[in-house]
Amino acid sequence: MLQELRGKAVKLYEGDLLRREYDNREYLMKLRNNHLLRNFQLEAGRYTGRGMDMSAMGGWEDPSCQLRGHFLGHWLSAAALNYEESGDAELKAKAEAIVQELALCQQDNGGEWACSIPEKYLYWIGKGKQVWAPQYTIHKLFMGLLDVYQYMGNEQALLVADHLADWFYRWSGEYTREEFDNILDVETGGMLEVWVQLYDITGNEKYKILMERYYRRRLFEPLLEGKDVLTNMHANTTIPEILGCARAFEVTGEEKWLRLTEMYWKCAVTDRGQYVTGGQTQGEIWTPMLKLKARLGDKNQEHCTVYNMIRLAEFLFRQTKDPKYMHYIEYNMKNGIMAQTYWRGDAKNGKPGFGLLTYFLPMKAGSRKDWAGEMDSFFCCHGTMVQANAAWNRMTYYQEGRTLYVTQYANSSADFMVEGRKVTLKLRQDYMNGSLQNSSENNARQTINSITSAYANKPDFRKYEIAVDTEGEEDLTIAVRIPDWIKSAASVYVNDELVMKTEETDRFAMLERKWKQGDRIVLLFPIGLSFVTLPDDPQMGAFRYGSEALAGITEQERILYLEDEEPERELSPDTERQWGDFRTFYRTENQNPGISFCRLNDVGYEPYQLYFKVKKNNLINNPVLLKTLSKN
Repeated sequence: MLQELRGKAVKLYEGDLLRREYDNREYLMKLRNNHLLRNFQLEAGRYTGRGMDMSAMGGWEDPSCQLRGHFLGHWLSAAALNYEESGDAELKAKAEAIVQELALCQQDNGGEWACSIPEKYLYWIGKGKQVWAPQYTIHKLFMGLLDVYQYMGNEQALLVADHLADWFYRWSGEYTREEFDNILDVETGGMLEVWVQLYDITGNEKYKILMERYYRRRLFEPLLEGKDVLTNMHANTTIPEILGCARAFEVTGEEKWLRLTEMYWKCAVTDRGQYVTGGQTQGEIWTPMLKLKARLGDKNQEHCTVYNMIRLAEFLFRQTKDPKYMHYIEYNMKNGIMAQTYWRGDAKNGKPGFGLLTYFLPMKAGSRKDWAGEMDSFFCCHGTMVQANAAWNRMTYYQEGRTLYVTQYANSSADFMVEGRKVTLKLRQDYMNGSLQNSSENNARQTINSITSAYANKPDFRKYEIAVDTEGEEDLTIAVRIPDWIKSAASVYVNDELVMKTEETDRFAMLERKWKQGDRIVLLFPIGLSFVTLPDDPQMGAFRYGSEALAGITEQERILYLEDEEPERELSPDTERQWGDFRTFYRTENQNPGISFCRLNDVGYEPYQLYFKVKKNNLINNPVLLKTLSKN
């Protein structure tokens, strides 16, 4: 199985990704410990104030909400993931103080219970009483504690989790199989994954028993039979359960767990189809298979589903080395995580130049992203937001013996160890802009060079360079992913010699040779516009530039009337260069009025349309043109 390089082995240099990490880290530090811990202290009787602090976290973190306290687990996980990459001592100290207070809450609760909600919530669901997903809430705490243990080395976090698990072992043993199956039908989050993780860490037999108890046969068995168990079902209830199956295969090696994971992917992705963004769902539920048109609404692509499906794709990639999973991750990162969190742009029309998080990504024409505030929501996606942006240096480099994999293309470097010797790959994008000017100031550097005029317009290919740094000569295979958005054959050069030209995107380009210090790989990926249609309406689609979906800025739904059969020809570059950068902006050629297009992840507060109906342009079916001509 492939091993992912992560933590300090991978250094990130990509400006926008580093900015997102910085914004995320600042937000994690901004949230006060007493606010994060409030619901845990209330439950343990450790709250000493006379009244509620009205500046504290609201929304789902309000003490009146049955999911109160879920966000702290996400916070701990995000802090741990960031620490693994950065070694941030301040963030570590904050996390350790939180864990210490959780241990005191556990002590005051009798030595086991350490949660933000009462034990009776679990007994209520055992009796069939309606309660809003208590195990989902508790899973977040378990997850955060285990991540703090794994990435920060905090032994106290493991002890708190282990003692809390004793409560669950006793409670879950009070029910028959049928009774507990009823309990499992109420959202359990990733509890199965927690038990697997604890079994892997401790080897304690109680966790293997808990794994068996949390085997959700009402979901898993029909899934193994190939039945569609997802259509119109809540999406993010089941994804964490399948992540538990994935982890169970890694720990136990039992094939049933891998089979469950593969069948879920087939049901959720392969057979169901995706939007142009790579994401899925509307109103938190899975769409019918290959029937997406009727589900273009204002609540598409819940952020939690994007984050968790990326995790599932990453697991399947490590098992199979199939690049299709990395294609999937690229689309969902560009058009999901980056489109829905930590947006920055121009402040205009009275709107700020910053957006924290949008729960959903609307795909209905004329919709707007609904940005949440820093302290007023704390819904589920608020939690996956801080995790998704904690460490952007992940899911880029992998190793299997003497084969080194490059799977995503962000400016970065990676240190591999091959039989005790270090090999470093340094990946950079050549933007071919020939200019260091990045502002309108007159004193910006203006060195004359040939590149500036050589690429007068935005190049129609992406260029990446990988420098190889070795201690001596090394027999290695460097595997590079050919993106599936290429418009023609990709070219691969080693030391300025063309070694491969391929249109195949279902395998890696395997570069096997004796590598030495100073060797260089150059990748040229032809890029351009694509019109990606809906599976249930070939005349309705969305534009994509490379892997990035484009949005038309419009308040009302528009139909595109075309001059020819290729919708891509309707768009032409617009303001393609500003200061030292080539940009991704387009405009329509034949629409009245025209429509401006930009990347979906550049959209802030504007109304936009993603999917367009296209029709052949003529006087009979073009009322806009008829109206214009009649006026003239």
